[in-house]
Amino acid sequence: MSAGHVPGYRVWAVPGIPEVQAGDDLVKLLAGAVTGEGLPGLADGDVLLVTSKIVSKAEGRIVQAEDREAAIDAETVRVVARRGPLRIVENRQGLVMAAAGVDASNTSAGTILLLPEDPDASARELRAGLRDALGVDVGVVVTDTFGRPWRSGLTDVAIGAAGVRVLDDLRGGTDAHGNPLSATVVATADELAAAGDLVKGKAAGLPVAVVRGLPHVVGEGEDGDSGARALVRSAADDMFRLGTSEAVREAVTLRRTVREFTDEPVDGAAVRRAVAAAVTAPAPHHTTPWRFVLLESEEARMRLLDAMREAWIADLRGDGFSEESIAKRVRRGDVLRNAPYLAVPCLVMDGSHTYPDTRRNASEREMFVVAAGAAVQNFLVALAGERLGSAWISSTMFCRDVVREVLELPEGWDPMGAVAVGHAAAPPRERPARVADAFIEVR
Repeated sequence: MSAGHVPGYRVWAVPGIPEVQAGDDLVKLLAGAVTGEGLPGLADGDVLLVTSKIVSKAEGRIVQAEDREAAIDAETVRVVARRGPLRIVENRQGLVMAAAGVDASNTSAGTILLLPEDPDASARELRAGLRDALGVDVGVVVTDTFGRPWRSGLTDVAIGAAGVRVLDDLRGGTDAHGNPLSATVVATADELAAAGDLVKGKAAGLPVAVVRGLPHVVGEGEDGDSGARALVRSAADDMFRLGTSEAVREAVTLRRTVREFTDEPVDGAAVRRAVAAAVTAPAPHHTTPWRFVLLESEEARMRLLDAMREAWIADLRGDGFSEESIAKRVRRGDVLRNAPYLAVPCLVMDGSHTYPDTRRNASEREMFVVAAGAAVQNFLVALAGERLGSAWISSTMFCRDVVREVLELPEGWDPMGAVAVGHAAAPPRERPARVADAFIEVR
């Protein structure tokens, strides 16, 4: 940068664009408008910002308004969150937005607009057409209006792009104070879209703007002309993929019994967060009848499992099983041994009531056992939410004295199985959907 040069750019709206109809030559309309009287025209290095609505109209992405709900369903890949009639969804373009981008504004009465089928392809066609028509090399950004999590208000973002470096990866560089930049990737195309929206406006009938003075953002990035698709965060990197109630349902669905684990260590903090969820379960008499023993060292796990195996073998021999049959059963029961982490949920009867008759005392214990089961279910679902696999195995219930002795537990702690925890070695197998009606009786 030369001495005394102050960075800056110009942005202006383009008037004179008529109402776009299905089948219109949008390149011709844009080329005529940007070179209109009193306008600076287009030059190499400019960026043309085009509202998606006029692209959708030209491409015939218009449907009747009474079909809006069906159109939203057709454009939806995944429901992210729902509150009343409002749906935030992932649409077929990979964008997460309200109503899949189906819009009733700035279109003829009785009609609604769908987003362009492929906004990046639309941007590429406009860029190539303007190069042929006007002999200029410009970037093109197709924009649409988004709401954003954690922020009130709307802004324009890029949903399609061509000839624009949509992301500016500053990682590996340093800031003005010499501090290393380790996580800074700037969404340049979104910044351009928002700048253009300041002059286009939402209701001014100015669907196109031009940015001049930022030639460094025009051109292909290291990965080529990746388009605005590069702005869409992958599912693996998306920490906020679901709304609250949807996340709960997804976690319940993700909860599967996992029997094979990788060697990847388990984050003890994640397990503790799952315990925190577990102990929110309902319980009788305002009690807290749960304790979780976490076996984080291999030595502790093997000491417990070896003692349990010996007790099991002794029981099987006492039941008359052959040594071959015993060996097979023990091998099948090695799920806990394969896991890098174990948790032993225990029931405590502190706060329980004692009654004169055995029936009521039995019912009292049943209430506490149900509460323990609810806590374990919370625990398993929370582990799934942490992307940890688990298997709840009942074996500790058959040798409670052994478990208490090895783990040095108080006499009143009643082991309620053991939970194997780890990272699943393979994706879960598909399982048949269960229809809720099959388990419901209405009176």
